[in-house]
Amino acid sequence: MAENIVKVNEVTRVTPLADPSSNKAAPFTLPLTYLDIYWFKVLPVERLFFYQVTDLTRDFFDSVILPKLKHSLSLTLLHYLPLAGNIMWPEGTQKPAVYFFPDNNDGVSVTVAESSSDSTDLFSLLSGNGIRKAVEFHPLVPNLSISDDKAEIIAVQITLFLKEGYSIGITSHHAVLDGKSSTLFVKSWAYLCKHLQQNPTCLPPELTPFLDRNVIKDPEGRDMVELNNWFDHKQSLKVLPFAVSVDLSKLVRATFKLSREDIKKLRDKVNEIVTASDGKKSRQLHLSSFVLTLAYVFVCMFKAKTGKAQGNRNALVGFTADYRTRLDPPVPDNYFGNCNGIHGAVTEASEVKQENGVAFAAEMISDLIKGIDANVADEGSDVKIAKIVEHAKQGAFMLSVAGSTRFDVYGSDFGWGRPRKVENGDRVNRQDRRRLFCGE
Repeated sequence: MAENIVKVNEVTRVTPLADPSSNKAAPFTLPLTYLDIYWFKVLPVERLFFYQVTDLTRDFFDSVILPKLKHSLSLTLLHYLPLAGNIMWPEGTQKPAVYFFPDNNDGVSVTVAESSSDSTDLFSLLSGNGIRKAVEFHPLVPNLSISDDKAEIIAVQITLFLKEGYSIGITSHHAVLDGKSSTLFVKSWAYLCKHLQQNPTCLPPELTPFLDRNVIKDPEGRDMVELNNWFDHKQSLKVLPFAVSVDLSKLVRATFKLSREDIKKLRDKVNEIVTASDGKKSRQLHLSSFVLTLAYVFVCMFKAKTGKAQGNRNALVGFTADYRTRLDPPVPDNYFGNCNGIHGAVTEASEVKQENGVAFAAEMISDLIKGIDANVADEGSDVKIAKIVEHAKQGAFMLSVAGSTRFDVYGSDFGWGRPRKVENGDRVNRQDRRRLFCGE
């Protein structure tokens, strides 16, 4: 059913807008740092924006919305040239890099589609908060073209839902940009689209990408260490496959909201439990909304997945931390590229399932947060991934969190209103993985 809900009308390539003075953008090369190569073989990341436009007609979409989206994307790519290029590894070069060649008609693949579902409630269903089948989202995000010798950076799909609105699906290669950088791009695109009538040529400073990779210091040559970890054998640019162990039709997505009052109750309860157990020696915990939410979801999902069974099963919780302000020296907030790393902790099932499991998890995650500054980029991908693989082989329960409320993904207004809903994920739940995504 999922494959039939979308009809593809057009697949085109949007190139950076030609400079009137030179007629074309100049060739461009962007090196990859060790923080980029860290993610080199990881599955592409997908993000799906739903925009509600009441009583949207095909004529308005074709004559107004679509042309503006395409033209503003072309403008935006002038500021984000790496996204119009490809990852390649030319013979004789030490490592892969991003190459943009205007003579090759380099640009971004844009798919234009429309919903062909008979259901008039499909848009509301997909952009809602209830439990939805993950396969229903798959036709709304484009595939990224990745071969042994060339890999696209991003691909875009714009889908019309008659009388309801439209969606923008973006698939991006994790070796070139992280969540913060991809959000910066979308917000820049939205800004230029919304202000097209003013003929904008420049982006405000906060939306202008900082492309100088020299700010990422690597005196120990970790880029080559990371590269060798990925390429023990054939130097293929293909990402690693993720084995599917379940029926994809059984995977679902859902959104749950915790109010300020919910967070306050959790914080008060955790403080009460910790104080009672530690007495006067109670230490100060980092009980942010993130820590409390992750602790609560971690315990709930673990109990739901494992039931009353105890055994010796371990539980792993992990998240990605931004390093922009943590590196020495710090890098600009608008740095374009990967500047983050994985942090996680493992505990025994009995600790999570105890009556005060949420308090225990909150303490554990609090310690992780406090330890980030002292452990920035302390381990390479080989060490961290090897640990994750080993726990997976032993049947450990794993929950990872992606995204951040600080990204402000709901601030991406292309001119017809803010998103009704933003869905994130790697392959939008095409794997049997437990992921928590921070949105608003």
